[in-house]
Parts: sequence; C-alpha cells; structure tokens
Amino acid sequence: MLIVKAALPLAAALLLAAQMPAAAQGPQDRSALLADTCAGCHGPDGNSTGAIPAIRGQDAQAIEQALLAFKSEAREGSVMNRIAKGYTDDEIALIARYLGRK
Repeated sequence: MLIVKAALPLAAALLLAAQMPAAAQGPQDRSALLADTCAGCHGPDGNSTGAIPAIRGQDAQAIEQALLAFKSEAREGSVMNRIAKGYTDDEIALIARYLGRK
C-alpha cells in the first residue's frame, strides 16, 4: 500500500506532462520527441545500420519533401504512407529539421 501511495504523485506528474500543450514544450523537445518515433525502423536517432535507410544527417528539405510525398501518396512506400499521414505538415517540418542536422 505504501508503494502505491508513493507512486501517486509521480503518476499525476506524468499525466500532467502528457497533457502539456505543445506550445509549452520547447521546439527542440518536441522535435526530438517526434523524431524518436522513427527509431523503431530507422534506428536510434535515425542512424540505421540495417536494410532500412539511415535518415540522420540527410538534407532536411529532402526529408521533408519525402515525408510530404508519402503523406499525399505521391510516393509509394510499404508503411511510410500510413505513418506520414499521422503527422501534420508542421510536425513533418520539425522532424525533418531535427533529423537533417548533422
């Protein structure tokens, strides 16, 4: 019972942080958070060493254009079309700028 009571403040803080508006987060924090979703396929911080291409350090504009093309279905992909549709154009720009840095 003591553990549960001790965990309540932490759980409340995490719930509050999850509901924090994007504007309250710094742009760097939000960019990193969005780009972290790419790690499952493209490797940690976009540095894939496998068959899926590494995206870290590529030209930010090229990353953004590719994601927008996947989103609009102008470019075919196995899962990227569905993934890109889950982001707004502004979020795609944040991801591209974050991953495009070297």
